[in-house]
Amino acid sequence: MHQAPGFLSTRQRRLAWLGFLLTALQAPVSARLVDDGSWLFSLCVAMMVATVILADDAMRRRPADASSAE
Repeated sequence: MHQAPGFLSTRQRRLAWLGFLLTALQAPVSARLVDDGSWLFSLCVAMMVATVILADDAMRRRPADASSAE
């Protein structure tokens, strides 16, 4: 059984992981350094990138036959 390809290329997936890690690490640092709630934006961006990574991962884990049947 073959795995279906995801919608992200390998390079895009690596960049998405890098972006997720950077924004996830930047949020608590900026929360400690800045008095306003602007650090929440970094947290929202990290969650959106994580959602894209999870969707791509779910698409890759599906068998190739299931994606061609739709």
